[in-house]
Amino acid sequence: MENLIQHTPMMQQYLRLKAENPDILLFYRMGDFYELFYDDAKKAAALLDISLTKRGQSAGQPIPMAGVPYHAVEGYLAKLVQLGESAAICEQIGDPATAKGPVERQIVRVVTPGTVSDEALLPERQDNLIAAVYQEKERFGLAMLDMTSGRFQLSEPESGAQLYAELQRIQPVELLYCEDFRDLGLIENAKGLRRRPIWEFELKTAIQLLNRQFGTQDLRGFGVEKAVLGLCAAGCLLHYAKETQRTALPHIQSIALLQSSDNVQLDAATRRNLELTQNLAGGTENTLAAILDHCVTPMGSRLLKRWIHQPIRDITKLRRRQQAISEVLQQDLIGELQPYLQQVGDMERILARVALCSARPRDLTRLRTALAQIPFIQQVLQTESCENLTALSRQIADFSPQFDLLQRAIIDNPPLLIRDGGVIAPGYNAELDEWRSLSDGATRYLEDLEQRERESTGIDTLKIGFNAVHGYYIQISQGQAHKAPIHYVRRQTLKNAERYIIPELKTYEDKVLKSKGASLALEKQLYEEIFDQLLPHLGALQAAAMSLAELDVLVNLAERADSLNYVQPQFVEKIGVSIRNGRHPVVEQVLKEPFIANPTELSPQRRLLIITGPNMGGKSTYMRQTALITLMAYIGSFVPAEQATIGPIDRIFTRIGASDDLASGRSTFMVEMTEMANILHQATQNSLVLIDEIGRGTSTYDGLSLAWACAEQLAKQLRSLTLFATHYFELTVLPEQIDGVVNVHLDALEHQDTIAFMHSVQEGAASKSYGLAVAALAGVPQTVIKSAKQKLKQLEKLSGKQTHAEMTALLTQSQGELALMEEDDNRQALLEMLEKLDPDEMTPKQALAYLYQLKKML
Repeated sequence: MENLIQHTPMMQQYLRLKAENPDILLFYRMGDFYELFYDDAKKAAALLDISLTKRGQSAGQPIPMAGVPYHAVEGYLAKLVQLGESAAICEQIGDPATAKGPVERQIVRVVTPGTVSDEALLPERQDNLIAAVYQEKERFGLAMLDMTSGRFQLSEPESGAQLYAELQRIQPVELLYCEDFRDLGLIENAKGLRRRPIWEFELKTAIQLLNRQFGTQDLRGFGVEKAVLGLCAAGCLLHYAKETQRTALPHIQSIALLQSSDNVQLDAATRRNLELTQNLAGGTENTLAAILDHCVTPMGSRLLKRWIHQPIRDITKLRRRQQAISEVLQQDLIGELQPYLQQVGDMERILARVALCSARPRDLTRLRTALAQIPFIQQVLQTESCENLTALSRQIADFSPQFDLLQRAIIDNPPLLIRDGGVIAPGYNAELDEWRSLSDGATRYLEDLEQRERESTGIDTLKIGFNAVHGYYIQISQGQAHKAPIHYVRRQTLKNAERYIIPELKTYEDKVLKSKGASLALEKQLYEEIFDQLLPHLGALQAAAMSLAELDVLVNLAERADSLNYVQPQFVEKIGVSIRNGRHPVVEQVLKEPFIANPTELSPQRRLLIITGPNMGGKSTYMRQTALITLMAYIGSFVPAEQATIGPIDRIFTRIGASDDLASGRSTFMVEMTEMANILHQATQNSLVLIDEIGRGTSTYDGLSLAWACAEQLAKQLRSLTLFATHYFELTVLPEQIDGVVNVHLDALEHQDTIAFMHSVQEGAASKSYGLAVAALAGVPQTVIKSAKQKLKQLEKLSGKQTHAEMTALLTQSQGELALMEEDDNRQALLEMLEKLDPDEMTPKQALAYLYQLKKML
């Protein structure tokens, strides 16, 4: 920075404050505007589409400047936050009347995408999280904070892949990372990356900071004391939150440890492929959340999305959710409860603003409305025999005193901001009423004075007015100005009139202005005292908000079950997934014609289904619907089926579709293999695995070999519950060789050159491939289709001859290679496999499939 002495005193003050926040935009309050200078001005002008001007000179150079009106700043801040930018808000805290030199200014808060709490800056129906990550060798710590609710959590992902999956789940708008974080590839695509110094992650500092925040001696009560790396991340996160807010954070009252064993694990690819809250195009239409989320409160909507992304494995808790949904349906409570819940609104985020003392008058009226609904909701739940719902309502305390306070203190329709005055209700404070009566009596007094002066002077054009520059005045037209009495003192001359002041009017002006100033100052003081009276009850109010959000989700899921014809799934201890006439929850809502329901039967005796059938026949839809029905069951929801019985599930994996990841320089095949490797390393016998067209990103024989080996590993070694869709018809021989593998297919009817998809799942393998029929349906020219049919016949003939002619030679060669191999675990298995090969008892394709697999293993 240049020598400060060269600058004007005001710019010296600005540059000192800017030096404290070099990387973020500084909004510097000057009168009715927030101004930005130098590079900040240029950047803000481009980002916010505001005018870039120049202001005088400082240090001999014109100063680039851009500004926004103070009353409109929230809209500009919202735009910056959406762009991932941060801003420091610098306010005048000194008194201009007593200031020598520039008025004292101070940065009062830093607005960042993850720490905002203002309503205008937040996405209403999705979480706005900030996270911190820490790494020691190959281990990780992760902490997450929702500044708008005070929800504070930490975890210790077991691998880089699990950390990446967690970041995909929570989608933080800011991510803090330690300056020595090594695996930057895991976080490089995250939004709002913020590099932080090592000392902010020190364990001792973190524990002290957290204990001070919660008012505790140690952290044992939260069950997080052993999660050392998670605590390091949490310490940095809390430090950052305090640094940006510049105030106490009383709504952050606890911290919780998330353990992977508590939830059904979903990796990043599975979240993407199942289109839970975001579709493959990046939008929110036609997702599971779009179908399930008809919550009437924003906080309920956010909670439901958390449930969707974090299915739980606690069967007792899931059954309680199911029973609550059943109670709502049996007692027909949807229409009774939803109007009250709708009036509750976003109580969770309003309480966060109360905690930060940044709540606006209309926030308090909305809180008052929310509290007014609680007795009605409790009355509905207690009059019905609803054991689970009543238990939920008991978690909501009696807030009659707080409702009474807000009822007495705040008028029905207050102005937007407290600085505008007129927020505190009449009768709440006697002194305020007194000051207001002085101010309110001004109109009547001035009307009387104007009448008296007209009569005493005989001037019929005389009138009394007021403006912000000259205060009160008596105005007389130029034509009658000569009649002004001698004690009238001229204050201003206009083109057609003269303005005067008299001692009586000046005395009254001082009194009125004093009463307005005193009234506003007292009103601000009383407003702040309301926060002081609410803060001791903040924990109970937050617990009530959580219970009301959960009630909203449960009533919403009951409404969805009723409207969309869902049934209650049954949980059993035996491994498996049994679904009778299951439907895809999203596709069935999009289709104009009736959805064809299909069964799914997976068990230890039937653990891998080889699914064949034509493109567009419904294989992917069938697989996804099985995963979505299972996931819905594990959030406690009813499901789209006639009946569903679900065993223990620890993870859901999908390998569906693929596209080049050009940004990382990875081909379709590389993406496919990376996702497949992840499944083969982590799947267990309790995992639900969906594999769609593995191996198509490489040559036919390589692809077939890989698909075969993957299916065999899943069925034999991992024994996972697997749906395995393939175009490699050769794989349909697997059921003959491996117990627990079964063929099913999606039906289609072909007539001449047309094909009709039946979308119906049948036992057994598909009778043929329908590739050319689908090509014709897609509009490929008939000449090309005809040529393709001829080429297909030639290939089939060639394949048959080659197989039978060369089979013996190939077998002999393979046995010779085996004989040269050193003794290992695979040798005996391969020899046994070769013995089974008998070209005379196999179709050419089946024999070839065996050989390709064998050659690959050799």
